[in-house]
Amino acid sequence: MEGGDSVRHRVAVTGLSARTPAGDTVDALWPVLRSGRSVIGPIRSFDASGLATRFAGEIQGFDPTAYLSPKMVRQTDRVCQLAIAAALDAYTDADPRQLDPDRCAVVVGTGMGGSESFYTQVRAFIENGPDRISPWAIPMIMPNAAASLIARQLRWRGPNFCISTACTAGANAIGEGVRLIRDGSADVVLAGGAEAAVNPIVVAGFARMHALSTRNAEPETASRPFDGERDGFVLAEGSAFVLLERLDRAVARGARIHGEVAGYGFNSDAYHSTMPHPEGRGAVDCMRLALRDADVDPADVGHINAHGTSTMLNDAAEAQAIHTVFGGAAPPTTSTKGSLGHLVGAAGAVEVVASLLALRHGEIPPTANLRTRGSDIPIDVVAGVPRTGRPGPILTNSFGFGGHNASLVLASVDSGGATVRSN
Repeated sequence: MEGGDSVRHRVAVTGLSARTPAGDTVDALWPVLRSGRSVIGPIRSFDASGLATRFAGEIQGFDPTAYLSPKMVRQTDRVCQLAIAAALDAYTDADPRQLDPDRCAVVVGTGMGGSESFYTQVRAFIENGPDRISPWAIPMIMPNAAASLIARQLRWRGPNFCISTACTAGANAIGEGVRLIRDGSADVVLAGGAEAAVNPIVVAGFARMHALSTRNAEPETASRPFDGERDGFVLAEGSAFVLLERLDRAVARGARIHGEVAGYGFNSDAYHSTMPHPEGRGAVDCMRLALRDADVDPADVGHINAHGTSTMLNDAAEAQAIHTVFGGAAPPTTSTKGSLGHLVGAAGAVEVVASLLALRHGEIPPTANLRTRGSDIPIDVVAGVPRTGRPGPILTNSFGFGGHNASLVLASVDSGGATVRSN
């Protein structure tokens, strides 16, 4: 902690970015979410005809040379390329100015790391021998490569690390970035998540677990969180980042403030490697930790951006957990995964961006493909059309394989840094 400072700094979000199957900008993301439209389609990046699931949420037409030299593109995995693009976009959006590179940090979440490179390098070894392995194979595969690349591009020398907590990684990265600023370890943090795991081995692996939807005839309706006929999640790729900075610093420089990360909770189910606790006990405690950290009463929450994966077990456990925390007056709940699919380690970061956009527009986007709410879902899930946002902050949840849980509380602030209690 710098200079023994014991003040807990408030944390503003001054930069946003999202590269998802909905498009390469934040502006492209909101209309898709608001319309409840799905952007899922057949896999185009490889021949998936022999797989049980043959569709995903892919990003089309991404050109990494807008951010990296051709040489660097050859030396990096797609997950790094998506990460650097989103990180630099968030940096540009914030325009932070007058930075001390020793006080600037990077935290990146990813579930799989360079899984595409792992797949291609193993194939090269098996088919052509060890001399055909790229000398960059290990740096392309290692999960921390994206965090390292972002710091090198910006010449930031502050804290730099990678979090790999499966589907919770993006949310954990943002939460840990908040903690760095709160405790005085950094003034500015680029935090977010990236995933590029739409490749044969990952798709086949999830399919063998019976975790993926198999609606190959209608992929656009396959991801249906909280629906009574949900049959699995839809794998997707992408990245999202936020630029976090001390709220007082952001106000002093006249920055555009997208919102405040007011609370962060994280814990473990300690129950099973892939299944959530059936009563959502870890999720219950996690949400309560985040609300307590934000000093927010459950009754004051405007809406919940759920993890909502479209699997039978996750959606039921999360819905039960929400009901336990909030009771019969639980706020409206939505899931972006009906539109985008599940971006694994990037999902939590995308959902933070979606929540901040919801605060900006004063609306709750509907959960795509929700036709009939499941009988095991005892909460109010927004479907069909957007709903006017209830006053109050947003709680966003992320839960991952391994029993990892993270919840974040996001609030609006005015130009003077005061919390806005209505949307």
